[in-house]
Amino acid sequence: MASSDKPEVVERDVKDKEHKEDDKEEGKGGFIEKVKDFIHDIGEKIEEAIGFGKPTADVAEIHIPCINLEKADIILDVLIKNPNPVPIPLVDINYLIESDGRKLISGLIPDAGTIRAHGEETVKIPITLIYGDIKDTYDDIKPGSIIPYKIKVELIVDVPVFGRLTLPLEKTGEIPIPYKPDIDIENIKFKRFSFEETVAVLHLKLENKNDFDMGVNDLDYEVWLNDVSIGGAELSESTKIDKNGISYIDIPITFRPKDFGSAVWDMIRGKGTGYTMKGNINVDTPFGAMKLPISKEGGTTRLKKKKEDRGDDDDDDDDDDQVC
Repeated sequence: MASSDKPEVVERDVKDKEHKEDDKEEGKGGFIEKVKDFIHDIGEKIEEAIGFGKPTADVAEIHIPCINLEKADIILDVLIKNPNPVPIPLVDINYLIESDGRKLISGLIPDAGTIRAHGEETVKIPITLIYGDIKDTYDDIKPGSIIPYKIKVELIVDVPVFGRLTLPLEKTGEIPIPYKPDIDIENIKFKRFSFEETVAVLHLKLENKNDFDMGVNDLDYEVWLNDVSIGGAELSESTKIDKNGISYIDIPITFRPKDFGSAVWDMIRGKGTGYTMKGNINVDTPFGAMKLPISKEGGTTRLKKKKEDRGDDDDDDDDDDQVC
């Protein structure tokens, strides 16, 4: 072996020993821990520089665009603010409506949109309450009543750095279970009577069976005598019916008696004749505008004779709806 080979052997042994020492240090976690700290510091610097933050949400308003005897459509306006420099997806919306701790309806709206960077969006959450389902489930909830409600909403968003977040919201209020008004023809006042054309005014009694006031705006109606329609019309009439109260309204009607045969003749001879009245009434309520049906079927009316009007009424149909 040449003398020049010895330094090379010694040098190799030294290098091997150095590598072994380094491996021992790495095994103790020195190098790995330094890398982890470095990555963490970089992440914090990036977060501070870019300005990531958690979004916020709040209920801006609640609308009831449609309410009738069958359902109530509720629109929940939720304002979401995104402080981040990138758009964030609104992954899911979970909602629940309950009354006195009892579930009325729940649902899920997937893929609800995106909230723009450094911006805000008003997200509309549509919810429909079907009254038939509520009354079938809870028989103590009666038509005409007002029930308390609580809306619970969970907005699930996907935010860089933070990951998926749930933004919970709650809103309370009251909502009615509407009941249609009861209608009766109190009397008919004839303005002009002939077989060619008769003009009359129907004096109606409207009973509000709801636990809230109603403001009558207009109504449309049709009247039948012995299953024969004698006409109808639309009327703009303003009046107020207090909750669980009664109001009266006059509506005009014009018809040709000669076209209706026995129905009118029975009235003239003093015999009872069946009548039916159907239509719709448009009202304002504390919960919004409603279009409610009105109907009276199977009523009995007569045209009284003069001697009966003077108090000599010997008729035994005391339970009939009298028409004068």
